[in-house]
Amino acid sequence: MQRRKFIKNSALSITGIVSSSIIASNRPSTFDENLTIKSIKPLVVCTWNFPNATSKAREVLNNGGNALDAVEQGVMIEEADPTNETVGLGGRPDRDGNVTLDACIMNKEGKCGSVVALQNIVHAISVARKVMENTPHVMLAGRGAEKFAYESGFKKTNLLTESTKKQYEEWKKTSNYKPIINIENHDTIGMLAIDINGDIAGACTTSGLAYKMAGRVGDSPIIGSGLFIDNEIGGCVATGLGEEVVKTVGSFLVVELMRQGKTPQEACEEAINRIVNKPNSDYKNFQVGYIALNKQGVTGAYAIHQYFSMTKNQDGINESIQSDYFTKP
Repeated sequence: MQRRKFIKNSALSITGIVSSSIIASNRPSTFDENLTIKSIKPLVVCTWNFPNATSKAREVLNNGGNALDAVEQGVMIEEADPTNETVGLGGRPDRDGNVTLDACIMNKEGKCGSVVALQNIVHAISVARKVMENTPHVMLAGRGAEKFAYESGFKKTNLLTESTKKQYEEWKKTSNYKPIINIENHDTIGMLAIDINGDIAGACTTSGLAYKMAGRVGDSPIIGSGLFIDNEIGGCVATGLGEEVVKTVGSFLVVELMRQGKTPQEACEEAINRIVNKPNSDYKNFQVGYIALNKQGVTGAYAIHQYFSMTKNQDGINESIQSDYFTKP
């Protein structure tokens, strides 16, 4: 608290008009004394083109909900949509024909919850929140996570739809497994939000790679890889081939780079560079994308390959923004 007070007093002496909500969370390395920082307006961003999800999250914020409520209810829209075959109900199964879900959530205080290989529950993100709020643990897996969900009042649901069942039966004819760039047999939805108080929260949920080996877990439910929030700095979520994100603890890396003074865009670009510059990296054959925002409401997005996008909802505008990318000619 003393350190924060010192930062606040020092910054006010420089500008005299800086928003107190921003000063309380800012670090000297990221503060631009030549800029007047205005009060942050509520903001929601998510990976890929999910405008219904960001619209729901923004509705929550407009009705007085906090950032945590917003990201949970936002991604729930996609979890409940059977036509989105990469998350929740209708998610594509593993090689044994079972739909297994991974999700995590993180609040402004750094508290977090996660579920791994969860079956028969539509809203994995809400179970992850229950883990965070109602248990002494961070992560529950498999049957234990499912049992906890039932005990918490969640209903058992068959997640395999007729569409995904037919696709699975067709896949079994060859059992050929090869992730495709910008599809990777999944589209994780990761979401970040800033509420009217300037607080940040994040959520990430997926059914993982289609036809994955039973028990496979990617980056999405792993705090620091698929998602990381530091309410004093910002947040990041990842999408793409999770194995590659895990190897660099990607979302944590992005936030730490912002802590060092990089913009969200610069931090996302550096995190992608860490992947593509690894010895013997096979980056030409897989996609990874990051989106990030900082405490000032500045956003960034970057990917290895073209066609990754971010959906942003702010000031009544809900837009899909194509990300910049590494593999340019």
